[in-house]
Amino acid sequence: MLDLNEIRRQIDEIDKQLVSLYEERMQLATDVANYKIETGKKILDTSREESKLKAIENMVKDETNKHGVNELFTQIMAMSRKMQYRLMELNGLTLRQPCEIIDHIDKEHCKVVYQGVPGAYTYIAMKRFFGENVNHIQVDTWRDVMEAVKNGDADFAVFPIENSTTGTVAKVYDLLQEYNNYIIAETYVKVEHALLGLPETDMNNIKMVYSHPQGLLQCEKYLDGHKDWQQIGQPNTAGSAKRILEDKDPTQVAIASKEAAQCYGLKVLAENINDEDNNTTRFVIVTNKRIFVKGAKKMSICFETNDEAGTLYNLMSHIIYNGLNMTKIESRPIEGRAWEFRFFVDFMGNIDDLAVKNALRGIEEEANSIKLLGNY
Repeated sequence: MLDLNEIRRQIDEIDKQLVSLYEERMQLATDVANYKIETGKKILDTSREESKLKAIENMVKDETNKHGVNELFTQIMAMSRKMQYRLMELNGLTLRQPCEIIDHIDKEHCKVVYQGVPGAYTYIAMKRFFGENVNHIQVDTWRDVMEAVKNGDADFAVFPIENSTTGTVAKVYDLLQEYNNYIIAETYVKVEHALLGLPETDMNNIKMVYSHPQGLLQCEKYLDGHKDWQQIGQPNTAGSAKRILEDKDPTQVAIASKEAAQCYGLKVLAENINDEDNNTTRFVIVTNKRIFVKGAKKMSICFETNDEAGTLYNLMSHIIYNGLNMTKIESRPIEGRAWEFRFFVDFMGNIDDLAVKNALRGIEEEANSIKLLGNY
């Protein structure tokens, strides 16, 4: 019978050798990095790595071990690259574009743009973040919002980007990638939908209910109790409330915020009708300047990569290797390129942290493209 303790002893001895050989190899990789720093050569040499892996595979005697050995050395070479990227950053050879660090956002002397009408949740988010007396303008579409910031018609913009029950606002992600505007802050608003009608509206006579499609979806359970009501989608919740006022039809109601009821002089027929009590929307504050508030703790980036096995993992490994906590990853199809995707990633860290610099450097070197969306 095999002696398990003896087998484990031999494994421990082999592991000891592996650790020693790994450290020796990484020291040589450091020498390679110093050479590349002096000569200006790129860290990633894809053809060299591919030929190296093929040569290593040919050394394997047991065919069943080839895949495992390939994976092992792929990881070893990846860790070597990460160490080399770190040395590049330590030597001041950063790829990062310059940015300005500010102490705080001047909320009193600015103009803010948002999409929608008074009473919308974006309107509420803007008021809560910038204050009741904020100097603001409103536009019809999210693209109009981006254009206003881009052209300097507004200093900041407020966008809904994610809801805790219905997920991300995909079009906003696309616009963040398209425009050279940057996230500088975020804020959260709890969604508390109410049923709004004219002062004379009778619950027994309601025929139609208006709201944004997400508003209708978020109140599905409540609306199931009123299956005779026709549900009609609108561009936004507050616009639905405004329509009730304009149509002056007591058989029509809207699902919107209580703030919208105040804005348009409507009656609150029912409160807190959304299915989830903890339903919350995350909003981002965007500016056209590459500025970040001192002490910012969250990074948002997007990048593109090849549609090949392991490429996404390799890029994510830069975040893992540098000990950073990834809080979100989202994919969006790339327009005009079938079955190709762009990835949006949030992780914790500050743009001046060495770990963040290393991770961004590694992703920038190995992705097809990368864009910093903000540090906030």
